[in-house]
Amino acid sequence: MDSKRKDDKSRLIELKDQPGKRRDELIAEVAAMPAMTGASVAIEFDRSTFGDLSLTEAVALLKEKVSAVQGGDLREAEALLISQAVALNSIFTNLSRKAVNEQYLNHLDTFMRIALKAQSQCRATLETLAAIKNPPIVYARQANIAQQQQVNNGVAAPTRADAYAGNSDFRQNELLEVSHGERLDSAPTGATSARDPALAPVGKVHGAENA
Repeated sequence: MDSKRKDDKSRLIELKDQPGKRRDELIAEVAAMPAMTGASVAIEFDRSTFGDLSLTEAVALLKEKVSAVQGGDLREAEALLISQAVALNSIFTNLSRKAVNEQYLNHLDTFMRIALKAQSQCRATLETLAAIKNPPIVYARQANIAQQQQVNNGVAAPTRADAYAGNSDFRQNELLEVSHGERLDSAPTGATSARDPALAPVGKVHGAENA
């Protein structure tokens, strides 16, 4: 860093002492401020166009812009986005025109890739601006616990835990029954077969009378 840059007071910020804070604490807080970091970068890039700018004035101006956005005033943000979109489109147009006049394929490829990157950034900037002007509608789906309950009309299958616990008394599947104590096969009891007259039909409750 040359002596001119060392003596350049535009890169220095004026700090006012605050009661109860040491000097190093105050410097650390100012260095971490978003307005400070943004302003310090901006004045370095704008130096070739506007000359030496006051860092203190730049930080104060940027803090005003931040306060406006925090208060809901997005006009500055909208102006910034549309300005950037126009600048990006100018980069795309300029590089595309240079690519047309290139005779070597590698030069043409380089210009076109950078041009299309600028075009993509321009599109993204305009999409961001459109989202600010017309925020997307968010549909919040309300959870209805009563409707999300699982209804199980059947009988749960026996689990391995039940088998380990020795619980083998599982309920019969009620879907096989017409009503309590009756099966789907409600046909009348048939007569004893002629081939084996000793075989009697099973009784309804206590089994066959002739064992």
